[in-house]
Amino acid sequence: MEPSDETLCERVAAGDEAAFEQLVERYQQRAFRLAWSVLRDPDGARDVSQEAFIRLWEAAGSFAGRARFSTWFHRLVVNLSVDHRRKHRWWRQVFSREESVDGDGERLADQPAPPVDPVDTLDRERALADLWAAAEHLSPQQRAALVLQVQADLAMKDIAAVLGCSEPTARVHLHRALSALRRVLRKERA
Repeated sequence: MEPSDETLCERVAAGDEAAFEQLVERYQQRAFRLAWSVLRDPDGARDVSQEAFIRLWEAAGSFAGRARFSTWFHRLVVNLSVDHRRKHRWWRQVFSREESVDGDGERLADQPAPPVDPVDTLDRERALADLWAAAEHLSPQQRAALVLQVQADLAMKDIAAVLGCSEPTARVHLHRALSALRRVLRKERA
């Protein structure tokens, strides 16, 4: 049986590198996706997810077990993402950057999802592109609440813990995000 995340975190706090590697394997993709959803920048998301694992190594002893490890780690990633966005906002305003590329030389935005049915895939991709374009205008907290609900499938109490707010406040962030997306999508379709 695989050790729990909480057990691995305790072992990381004691300096166990193998336990750290297991947590990196389990959470690397999730950390990147969550950071990317807040930042919408692959380079920034990579930086933030790497920083999150550095912080995990350094601060594993501060995990008190009051929440699940995943909630604690997601909160760490969201906080780092919001901080990163705040610190690098001026840079984006002064310099426009080309869209980043992955290791194969393809632009990340151009990589298609695994195909199911070409027509369904096209419709779904258009709808998702419209949705993410609208999500660009959400606040980082609203976007994080939306992603944690839709992609990470977290319960509202866990979303609140990740965002560092009360459950009603997390509901407000999610409600405002959904309302804003509905308004933008209605305008585009009209």
